[in-house]
Amino acid sequence: MNQRTLLVSLFATALLATLGLTGCQTGGNTVDDGLVGAWRGKVQFKTGAFATVTDLEFMYVFNAGGTMTESSNYDASPPVPPAYGVWRKTGPRQFSARYAYYWTKAPANLEEITKGGGWTPGGHGVLTQTITLAADGNSFAAEIRYESFDQQGKLTEPGSAASAMAERIRF
Repeated sequence: MNQRTLLVSLFATALLATLGLTGCQTGGNTVDDGLVGAWRGKVQFKTGAFATVTDLEFMYVFNAGGTMTESSNYDASPPVPPAYGVWRKTGPRQFSARYAYYWTKAPANLEEITKGGGWTPGGHGVLTQTITLAADGNSFAAEIRYESFDQQGKLTEPGSAASAMAERIRF
């Protein structure tokens, strides 16, 4: 084997070893990962219709590419689907999210249900959230603004305010 072939072989081996080592993942998330991942948090409204609820929790999933899903421990009361939305980075460890869900109206009486009625569409809600990620990337604090609209798009809940704390769900 000549010297040039030996040098190329050594270089290729070193390059492959370096690429292999840098490609390994520890499975832990860091602040560099931003919000991507699953989160569980507590929310407390300061104003508005939800201010009396003291055990509200949100589960969030922030997807790469800027979409998100949010669900709460009250999604079944009354029955509503999860919220869907978007998020973006606004600065170092700072993020903004905007998501919406549909809310339902309770049946007026039992007879309405027996005739095929049930929980009918009532309108939609929009939540806007300002998020500050902790230095270690495993928790965040947030301020939330909530607005509710009826089926015609008329504002029914003008700007309720809440604060939230969440922790990353991890192994």
